[in-house]
Amino acid sequence: MGTPDFAVPVLRMLVDEGHTIVNVVTQPDRPKGRKQQPAKPPVKEEAERLSLKVLQPEKVKEAVPDILEPKPDLIVTAAYGQLLPESLLSGPAFGCVNVHASLLPKYRGGAPIHQAVIDGEKETGVTLMYMVKKLDAGDMLAQASLPIEETDTAGTLHDKLSALGADLLRETLPAIAVETVVAEPQEEAHVTYAPNLSRGQERIDWQKSAEAVYNQIRGMNPWPVAYTHWGNDRLKIWGASRANERYPHKKTGEVVRLADEGIIVVCGDEHGVLLQEVQPAGKKKMAVSDFLRGRGQSLAAGEVFGNGENDG
Repeated sequence: MGTPDFAVPVLRMLVDEGHTIVNVVTQPDRPKGRKQQPAKPPVKEEAERLSLKVLQPEKVKEAVPDILEPKPDLIVTAAYGQLLPESLLSGPAFGCVNVHASLLPKYRGGAPIHQAVIDGEKETGVTLMYMVKKLDAGDMLAQASLPIEETDTAGTLHDKLSALGADLLRETLPAIAVETVVAEPQEEAHVTYAPNLSRGQERIDWQKSAEAVYNQIRGMNPWPVAYTHWGNDRLKIWGASRANERYPHKKTGEVVRLADEGIIVVCGDEHGVLLQEVQPAGKKKMAVSDFLRGRGQSLAAGEVFGNGENDG
């Protein structure tokens, strides 16, 4: 049971290892893109490539009889997108195991990868856990960690954790099958949450520190992408790095330098962020050098990008 790209390596591994997949359960096709055409979830695309049976219930509780009809020994979930009812959790002989993209009990919820980058974490990982009705609260079977590199984005970290999750499940399945795996409860005192991202989190508040703004930009790449207001238009910020200089006596959000290598904007701690890849409204993302030769020709040092609470 899974839906986005994160779950695809898990499904592929299960097939490659010779496990019999009796059902693949994923979310329904959803409208996508400007034309809002129905798009298949990545897990469905992979399942069809592997000639596997696919179920796409709007509400999973209504499909419990169909899911359990072939009497699965184990249900594996990876970013499925719905909470499972008790009738489904108790169905398989070996229970339901989830592949979660954090080192639980830290970052329970739907956006653990984004939040780890936004928070400036230096390490993250994946956790295998038995599923219970409470969100991401089940006993843990195994964990694997990896460092978050300075240049990681949510996208690059997603790909690393997706592969790591599949590997960890491969290593742990034999112990699950012979019931020698040791499950450890999560320490409730250390629980933190990473709920699904909200619209307001995309907007850059230049009053925050340069470190926080830099982490936000990379934590929002490649989705939903951080933005600021430039006049009446939104300017999406895809890529950035730290600027080493300090800029006292400048306004927060002020553009202090424009060059092919980037646009330096001052943050609330008087340090700057070097914007390197941007996307003007109605255009594709581009290097700052291309932006400054096009629509960005009218941008000048001294202009102030919109701040968090007053840019609408």
